[in-house]
Amino acid sequence: MSYDFDFSFLAEKWPAFVAGAWLTVQLTVVSIALGFAVGTICALCRVYGGAVLRRLVGGYVELIRNTPLLVQIFIVYFGLSSLGLKLSAEVSAVIALVVNMGAYTTEIMRAGLQSIQRTQLEAADCLGLTRLQAIIHVVLLPAMERVYPALSSQAVLLMLASSITSQISAEELTATANLVQSDTYRSFEVYIVVAVVYLALSALYRLAFWLLALVLFERKRRLGTAL
Repeated sequence: MSYDFDFSFLAEKWPAFVAGAWLTVQLTVVSIALGFAVGTICALCRVYGGAVLRRLVGGYVELIRNTPLLVQIFIVYFGLSSLGLKLSAEVSAVIALVVNMGAYTTEIMRAGLQSIQRTQLEAADCLGLTRLQAIIHVVLLPAMERVYPALSSQAVLLMLASSITSQISAEELTATANLVQSDTYRSFEVYIVVAVVYLALSALYRLAFWLLALVLFERKRRLGTAL
């Protein structure tokens, strides 16, 4: 059995792959940023909030972590449409990815927050820091530094998982590949190209998170161990 590889379609189709990859980056960068914000707020509520708030956040986390991302995307896209709220595929994808990222970030950040001793908050009070200053400088930044490798890995996983949004016709990289292979009938070659692009995006994201860590964390900047 022999197979002749033919990548000649790239000469014509490469702009479509670039557009798909760019949309993947846009979707995931927005989703990671908003998901981190949602997760951080929920983690603070789960660690420092009242009993009712902790239970509500815990329910949200368990619901999202124990259901498939594809089902969550369908609920947002088809479910909201059935209720009369029609959203584009891209907006629906971002909402679903933010909700998903937020749940996982909640647990990651909760672990970081719980590693901060309450005596450090008491010391911040003695130094005259406001509650907001204490939360940012004494709690959030040190907690984030401790769990940063897990956060960055989760963000890369979200970028890879964004391929599922092709199921609701979001024209990201995987959706583009599906269209190209249906047009060229070169499925093997098309998905090899897509795999290489995802590998490149993963490396790019890890580099971006490494550079971000150097900016955010002085100790890591001194040691040169951003991740």
